Amino acid sequence: MNFEPPYTDLRSWIDCAEEINELKHVRGAPLDPDVGRIAEMLHHTDDSPAVLLDEFPGFAKGYRILVNANGNRRRLALSLGLPLTIGKMELMNAWQRKLDTLKPLPVNYVESGPVMENVLEGDAVDVTKFPVPYWHAEDGGRYIGTGAPNITRDPDTGFVNLGVYRVMIQDAKRVGTYISPGKHGRVHRDKYLERGQPCPMAIVCGGDLLLFIAASVELPDNVMEYEWAGALRGRPYDVIKEKYTGLPIPADAEIVLAGFVHPTERLPEGPFGEWTGYYASNQRPEPFIEVKAIYHRNNPILYGVPPNKPPYEPHRYRAYLRSALLKQTLDAAGVPDVTGVWCHEVGGCRLLTVVSLKQRYPGHAKQALLIASGARATGYLNRITVVVDEDIDATDLNDVVWAILTRSDPATQMDIIHRAWSGPLDPIIRAGQKGFNSRLLIDACRPWEWRDEFPHAIGPSPEIKRATRDKWGYLLK
Repeated sequence: MNFEPPYTDLRSWIDCAEEINELKHVRGAPLDPDVGRIAEMLHHTDDSPAVLLDEFPGFAKGYRILVNANGNRRRLALSLGLPLTIGKMELMNAWQRKLDTLKPLPVNYVESGPVMENVLEGDAVDVTKFPVPYWHAEDGGRYIGTGAPNITRDPDTGFVNLGVYRVMIQDAKRVGTYISPGKHGRVHRDKYLERGQPCPMAIVCGGDLLLFIAASVELPDNVMEYEWAGALRGRPYDVIKEKYTGLPIPADAEIVLAGFVHPTERLPEGPFGEWTGYYASNQRPEPFIEVKAIYHRNNPILYGVPPNKPPYEPHRYRAYLRSALLKQTLDAAGVPDVTGVWCHEVGGCRLLTVVSLKQRYPGHAKQALLIASGARATGYLNRITVVVDEDIDATDLNDVVWAILTRSDPATQMDIIHRAWSGPLDPIIRAGQKGFNSRLLIDACRPWEWRDEFPHAIGPSPEIKRATRDKWGYLLK
């Protein structure tokens, strides 16, 4: 199955979404509190549309905000260039096959592009010109960076990374950043700061959705997001060498902020409502960026992806992408006969991971548990990892819990590991103790030693269930 995205930038994606009746418009809504409340409502309503908001009181007409872009499978299929009617497991399997064969495409440097329609430097720099809401009532500031890839470069190797981290407006010329420990952008930034040097950074506050998706999942350490997304699209990304930082910025982006993270000074950042559904980290001093230049298109579009209680928009697409990445890891590690993987949306695609497999030998389930719990795609903030038999649908939470309750003996089939990779966003870890967490490994497979004697389960297999839904699903509508 080929990936053929029918759009070239955020604006043409919006046109495509409108053509398939997946986009609605809102004009004149108050920036506060309505925009954040609209986003939350959309995130927590199944199959809700994407919404483009415009005409905010006090701001220029045409300065717009897009929310809930990838909030359902149909629009995710549009973003990835897949058939709009593709099924749940078919999408994940198509994604994994693409990952296995993807050959990165180097970027194409150009002199200019649409993002250069407006260039603000010196006294003209003012990030407050853009309509940016308080996404949650108790946020410590206005977060212009929620759906925003942050571009950094490793000072030792020159490797460029794009990662999605939160960015808060401090004032007209400064924005605060928070990056969790262990993330590539944090590693790059800290190398500069440890040397007492300013760290160059560019923030894409509105841009191509495929590039955003690439920046928001865990790619292999040696794969640049530009090159990976370019290969998925089938053409290199056009980038411009930014004047001050030298970083490559997307030529067709909507809004880009470019500047330097101050090596020693800090400003209060947060609190911010995060993807766990909590204000899990308090306000504290964090590095900030002195913005040297703002680049934006005429009538720019801010892409808003405010975190909300799971599941919210990114969880609805990351479940597919992160699950495929984990399946790829399990295959590469030599774990045989993995029949399904799902990083559950209710756990933010991190806290709850399920693997289904056909048991082949003693310890097979435990092998899968250990690898799935610590893999690059799922290791950060994981809480519970479950392995089930192949007759259990890993995507069906009811099916998984039933397997846990009927096939797993807590005394012999559950283990706890300690001092695993966590961070400041983990709500159950007390302040001052954050950094490590424990996690539960549940073997919910029929016990290997007497699996053939285990009571026979009623009901069809996951494959037959999906076939039945395909044939008779209209009865549910």
